[in-house]
Amino acid sequence: MLSAAAAKLLGAFFKIPLTNILGGVGMSYFSCAYSIFMPVYSLTVTGLTAAVARMTAKAAASGDRTQVQSIRRTALILFSLAGLAGSFLIALLARPFSILSVGNIDAAAAIVMIAPTVFFGCITAVERGYYEGMSNMYPTAISQVAEGAVKVAAGLWLCGYVTAHPDMLRRFFPEMSDIRAGAAAAGILGVTLSSVGAWLFFVVMAMFSGERCHSSSWSAATAKELTRTALPTGISAVVTNLTALIDMWTVIGCLRPETAGVSGISADDIPHFVYGSFSGIALTVFNLVPSVTNMLGKGALTCVTAAYESGDRTSLRNSTVQALIVSAVIAVPASVGLGLLSREVLDILYPRQSDEVMICVQSLRLLMPGMVCLCVSYPLFSMLQAVGKPSLPLKIMLMGTALKLAGNLLLIPFMGAEGAALSTSLCYGAILLISLIAYLRAAKIKLSLSPFVKVLYSGAVCGGTAYLAAAFVRMREASALCVIIASAAAGGAAYIAMLYILMGVHRQKKKPAQRQAENLF
Repeated sequence: MLSAAAAKLLGAFFKIPLTNILGGVGMSYFSCAYSIFMPVYSLTVTGLTAAVARMTAKAAASGDRTQVQSIRRTALILFSLAGLAGSFLIALLARPFSILSVGNIDAAAAIVMIAPTVFFGCITAVERGYYEGMSNMYPTAISQVAEGAVKVAAGLWLCGYVTAHPDMLRRFFPEMSDIRAGAAAAGILGVTLSSVGAWLFFVVMAMFSGERCHSSSWSAATAKELTRTALPTGISAVVTNLTALIDMWTVIGCLRPETAGVSGISADDIPHFVYGSFSGIALTVFNLVPSVTNMLGKGALTCVTAAYESGDRTSLRNSTVQALIVSAVIAVPASVGLGLLSREVLDILYPRQSDEVMICVQSLRLLMPGMVCLCVSYPLFSMLQAVGKPSLPLKIMLMGTALKLAGNLLLIPFMGAEGAALSTSLCYGAILLISLIAYLRAAKIKLSLSPFVKVLYSGAVCGGTAYLAAAFVRMREASALCVIIASAAAGGAAYIAMLYILMGVHRQKKKPAQRQAENLF
């Protein structure tokens, strides 16, 4: 979790300055490349680490070292080929997808630049899964941080260099009409180099540790099981990333320039400007917290699996409550704070993009309920897999995506980017509700609403206190940073105090399992 938080923080250090350099239109080219990259990357990489870890752990527990190495070798061969195919597919579709998405070929360079990331991502995912299966989380943690550091350093330097030398870009890419597209492609190249950096970490680690992958043969049975285990999760992740494609096509295609509230930009550029601002600013901030709570799913997976397989309903219920409550405890104050202070937060993060920030302030507020729902949904998806329902997240995400599409088509023509934000929150709200009902039925347990109501009430107290503190500081015409610090300190203190009063005061002698669950409260 610490490495995931650090990697996400490094990602913010990358995306926020990048948005300040590229602006709304430039970020539309960047987001276009990500829109085609993420579904392919998700299909080939997402679920792979967990599948390799599960099979490796099973073989290691039985003491079969040969089988462990066979799993590693088979996974490397199988998913290296899958990664090559994915990279080739993205490069092949670069020009037609760019024309379809932004109306010209300017985004094609960014799409080509990100294509190799799929190949290196597959190899890295196999290595991470192998070490996780051997109960060693440090390689995953260190490689994630290394990947984020390379992305920040290489991506920002390359983007800044291209922006400062437009003549050189036009000499090598005469067909490119917009310098911002070239700068976006340079920033994307930093993403590819970061995936290479993560792969090189495992290469160097193997050299110094003396460990080699020396299995005697490829195993067709292992390849089949790996595919069967990883594919449902990968398809579910593809469906999740379809929301980005839906936003791109519907915001650019359905937005009415008169509803965008943007001046000083040509009517033809307004849809791209609004989409680039929404995806590059509002969604970047929106995704910060869910990426951290997503790691709770990994911790919950093994606990829930063990409890479910042994038939221990008490442990199953306690593990479920732990994962869901911790996710809610993290997500609720974060969403309250970002909702109340969205203007100040965005002004500090994007000081050079006042027009883009103006579009995103209300959109970010409308995204906050969806952020809470998404944070709590991630552990539920892992727990559904743990109780033998790996295909349910896919079906649930398909329903949520259909709702997202309908919401965008209905709301964007009248509300602009705010319509896309509202439909996102409705989508993830429906996903959480359906996932929770499906999980409780599959696990055959019941949960009390009391601890969740207490968290929500504590969040309301946090919001009220933060609002009063922010209003008090604003009356004295303090800076945006002072407003954030004062309201965060006041709201955070009120939140912690209320949680302690509601969930931590009454201490009685209880069973170890009950005490373990309550330690998180």
